[in-house]
Amino acid sequence: MTQSSVEPKTTAEDAGPGSRVPAGRSWLDRYFHISRRGSTVAREVRGGVTTFMAMAYILLLNPLILSGKDAAGDTMATKAVITATAFAAAFTTLLMGFVGKVPLALAAGLSVSGVISSQVAPEMTWPQAMGMCVMYGAVIMLLVVTGLREMIMNAIPLALKHGITMGIGLFIAIIGLVKGGFVHQGKATVLTLGPAGELQGWPVLIFAGTLLLIFMLQARNIPGAILIGIITGTIVAVVLNALDVVDPEQWANGTPALHGSAVSAPDFSLFGDVEFGGWGEVGAMTVGMIVFTLVLAGFFDAMATIIGVGTEANLADDKGRMPGLSKALFIDGAGGAIGGVAGGSGQTVFVESATGVGEGARTGLASVVTGLFFAACLFFTPLTAIVPQEVASAALVVIGAMMMMNARHVDWADRATAIPVFLTVVLMPFTYTITTGVAAGVISWVAIKVAQGKIREIGAFMWGLTVIFIVYFALNPIEGWLGVH
Repeated sequence: MTQSSVEPKTTAEDAGPGSRVPAGRSWLDRYFHISRRGSTVAREVRGGVTTFMAMAYILLLNPLILSGKDAAGDTMATKAVITATAFAAAFTTLLMGFVGKVPLALAAGLSVSGVISSQVAPEMTWPQAMGMCVMYGAVIMLLVVTGLREMIMNAIPLALKHGITMGIGLFIAIIGLVKGGFVHQGKATVLTLGPAGELQGWPVLIFAGTLLLIFMLQARNIPGAILIGIITGTIVAVVLNALDVVDPEQWANGTPALHGSAVSAPDFSLFGDVEFGGWGEVGAMTVGMIVFTLVLAGFFDAMATIIGVGTEANLADDKGRMPGLSKALFIDGAGGAIGGVAGGSGQTVFVESATGVGEGARTGLASVVTGLFFAACLFFTPLTAIVPQEVASAALVVIGAMMMMNARHVDWADRATAIPVFLTVVLMPFTYTITTGVAAGVISWVAIKVAQGKIREIGAFMWGLTVIFIVYFALNPIEGWLGVH
């Protein structure tokens, strides 16, 4: 995407010489350019509420993904993670509204949280993992400021970008299936249905019912399908638990019931709990690969989402430029650092912002409304804690399915494209690491280009990545050869 230093005029902002902006506009209208972009305050408010309803599930899913133990065997308190998730989403979305002035909402990226939970936390402590979020956020901001983002975007083949998105989708889906109790580690097989080849207990049936309900609602294009499914599944779980139909021991994260008041003070105990040292045992190579993986997980999806939603909002011109693009990209990068400091993982622009645009949102006022709703959720943590892990896990599978839709952009008839994409997609869930999938995709793509005699198409950046990833795969024998541990 080309970026101009002069803000481009877009279809929504330049309707021609006969379309003067009405006089006597309010300060709200003037600040957010509401009339200029062909919108109204009512539309912006409606769009902001719709976006919040579409992405509120993150308050439940992010604590679920970040519920594991770190290298020291410690876990983060669920209430504190919910507070961190709500605070970071509110802060970054308000920042996007007031500064970026575009209808884009941010929250903890599921792909970023997946990397943090599965690859980072097992190697270091949670405070150090959040330090990695701050680092990757700083890297993205630096890429935006220096203009290197365009070089990176152009260097990685489009098919591999789609493959990375699909692989992360499958990775998220397998996490949801496991946490929902649908898939278990088998005794005679790697994986199995349920703990012994069959589903056991009411909670996993509620998971399956919630998953099916969300898919049905999505098939009918019902707005907020994921949130509606989660609420419905939670109500069913609460009723069955109240009737003593379900053995309390079957619930993965405690019985689905309100313990005490529905309103409570936010728990900011994770705020500022960030460390940047103690990586000696992990090694510089591992730290570098983790930061690179986080950049991949958070940067490319954000770029495509910002341009896609901006185009749908009629804010982008025919060259893909839109007002405030650099600001939006910078804020998205800052979201990584903000989320790390808050303790809720890196923040990124959500594609669900398109639901608000569909309701008429065209300005940053919609983002302000969405951010205020996230801020209000800081005081209703006990309500979100009612949701069973099995119900929330269903949404992870749904998100994975949505990310797999990128398969339609891949030319599967072309082996030079299909093979690297295939390796990228399958190795992420099969090895339980996102880095491995990206590495296999890059190396195989370069190898196939060499075999085809198309070396000139590779480019210096892809050659550099290939060398890094070869070292990544061969790190153990290299360390043995050098006598380094």
